[in-house]
Amino acid sequence: MNYEEAKQYKKEALQKADESVLQNFHIVITPSDTGESVKFIEDFLKSPESFNDKSCQDYCSNDEYEVVSFKKEKDDD
Repeated sequence: MNYEEAKQYKKEALQKADESVLQNFHIVITPSDTGESVKFIEDFLKSPESFNDKSCQDYCSNDEYEVVSFKKEKDDD
């Protein structure tokens, strides 16, 4: 899907998600290319607060995106 479609899909996913999903998972737009997605997620995990939806566009070479979710890392306080 293109970026605008991915943005809409993410918006709908966030509306449908329950609170435990929102607290325990990142829901992000990534490039659909596996290599580009891996690089994006690696960088995202280093500093999630510095990323926004448009950040994925810097990693994407073909304007094809997908919405993925993955478990948040727990802080070991």
